[in-house]
Parts: sequence; C-alpha cells; structure tokens
Amino acid sequence: MNFQPQPPTLVDDQGQVALGVFPHTVAHINGREADYRTPMGKPASRFARHFHYKQFQYFGIISNELLAGCAFAHTAYLGMAFFYIFEPKTGELKEYTWRSPLGRDLSMSTSPRVGESHFKQKGVDIRLGYQDNQGSLTKTLSIALDGLSLEAVLSEGNQYQPMSLCTRTGVNGWVYANKVAGRTVTGNLTRNGHRQDLSELGACGHHDFSAGYMRRETFWNWACLSSKVGDTRIGLNLSCGVNETTFSENCLWVDDVMVPTAGVIFDYQRDDLMQPWQIRSLCGQVNLRFTPSGNHKERLDLGLFASNFNQLFGRFDGELTLKDGRSIPIQAHYGFVEEQYAKW
Repeated sequence: MNFQPQPPTLVDDQGQVALGVFPHTVAHINGREADYRTPMGKPASRFARHFHYKQFQYFGIISNELLAGCAFAHTAYLGMAFFYIFEPKTGELKEYTWRSPLGRDLSMSTSPRVGESHFKQKGVDIRLGYQDNQGSLTKTLSIALDGLSLEAVLSEGNQYQPMSLCTRTGVNGWVYANKVAGRTVTGNLTRNGHRQDLSELGACGHHDFSAGYMRRETFWNWACLSSKVGDTRIGLNLSCGVNETTFSENCLWVDDVMVPTAGVIFDYQRDDLMQPWQIRSLCGQVNLRFTPSGNHKERLDLGLFASNFNQLFGRFDGELTLKDGRSIPIQAHYGFVEEQYAKW
C-alpha cells in the first residue's frame, strides 16, 4: 500500500483537503473549513457550505447468536438514528428509527479518535464514543431504551491498520472515510432483565466514520464481515459506487494487517434482495456467496431528500485468497451487505 503523508487535520489552514489513503486515522475532520466552491469555481454560499455537508457514523456487532447495528446520519436537513437487533436462529428482528428535523437532537463528533456523538430524544439516549490511549483507539456504543440497554466496546490496539482515506466526489466535493472491521467486541446487552455477555457470544465488530461534501445523488453497494477463522481475525470492507475516485476503500483485514483489494462486482437480484448474492473482486482475492436471512429497511422520500436503504444480514460462504497464495475458507460466517440510493 502506498500511503500519502499523514495529515494532522484533514483540511489545512488554506482550506485545502488532504486526498489519498493514510497510514492512520486522521485526528480532526474539520470539513466545513474546506475551500468549498460552486461548479463554476466561485466560493460557495454559507447556506451551501452548511447544508451540503453530510456525516455518518456506524457501529456493527456480529456473532452467531445476534447481529446488531446502530447508525447516526446528519444531512443538515435531517438527523437520523437507527438501531436493530437480529437473531439468526429465530429470524426475529427488532428495529428502531428516530428522526430529528435539522438534526437538533443529534450532535456528531468531528474526530474519529477523540470525542462523542450523541442522539437524545424522549425515551432514547445513544452515545458513540471515541478514545485515544497513546495511539490505541477505542470505539464505544452506549444505548438506553425502554427495556433495553447496550454497552459495547471495540478496541483496535496499537498495531491495527485502519482504512483511512479521502477521495474526490463530483466537481467540487470530497469524502473522508474511516473503516474498521474484524475486531473483538466486549460488553453487555440487556433486554427485559435478560443479560447477554458479548464476549461469551464471541462477538466481533466493525465501525464506519464518514464525512464530507458528498454527491447530491448516489447509489452504492457495501459488504462487511467481522469474524474469526480459527485463531485469525478476519475483516472485510467492500463497496461499489462510492469512494472510488483515484483511491479505493476496498480491503480486507487479516488480524491487524489491512490488505487492499481491487474493484468488486456485486451480482444480485434487485427485485428480490433476499436471493443469494455473489461478491467477487477483480484481483481474485475475494470470492464469496452471501445468503440473506433478514433485512433492515429505511425508506424516505421528501422530494429534496430521499433514501432507499436496505441492510441485509446473512451468512458468507466462499474463499479469500491472499497475494502470498494463502487461502482462507469462509464457511457460514455472518455479516452484512447493503444497497442504498440516496438524494441529499
């Protein structure tokens, strides 16, 4: 991997945005300080600088017993949070969605290293925390709902290599994306007095921190896997449709090492997303079949703002082939795939 120099902040004091793949997580995503312009090269208005800027943060948990996901989305027009729990053995899905006009109930951390994002309404309190202990980064998720609480911790460790990159989007935009997968998750989930220890479930996790001046209208697929094969921790982050200008976020992890992959083909039936998906990379490192067993949907069409979101939970089967010739069998490992159309 040819890394670009690590920037102390994403945007420098001249408003220029650092582009490329970086060796570490960028400390401060000061996106609104960027020299953001109109397509004709003039400085963008204060309205455009505020309402065109988007932020997303996501924490996912995977085990054979349960899969859970929590996301914050701040589009300036609207703040959203969702949380779900899916149990593969029973097929039971419990899901929640909250919305806040202009994002008044949602605050977003500007750093994936130190800070806290917080969504709070009557009956719901969700916090996504970021801590840096001498270079060892930790993500935390705290959820308090009626009859449910969750405390989860995802630690990267000093040797872990995240996917940290910034790519151009459209004529005048850019996106910073920080992805983490294949990490152990500890903590507890309590539902109606019943407590589950995430360590005892063998839970693994992944995290996404994205922000920037994104395309006004876009469509993408995404796949993520966080698991263990024997004693080896495996993570997978694959996408098609976003973060592909000059640099790509596509990668897998073997323990702490991030391994880039080439572009990825998602072969699936758009009219029936619950049919099996085929996912393969052009470099030959990824060859997987995904069999869905559940779907979390978010659909909203307000004209100016629209989203058609499907995040499917299910099992991956197939093979990962590393550049040194090693083969890693993937057999009935749970994970996620996603299809989303967005207009913002």
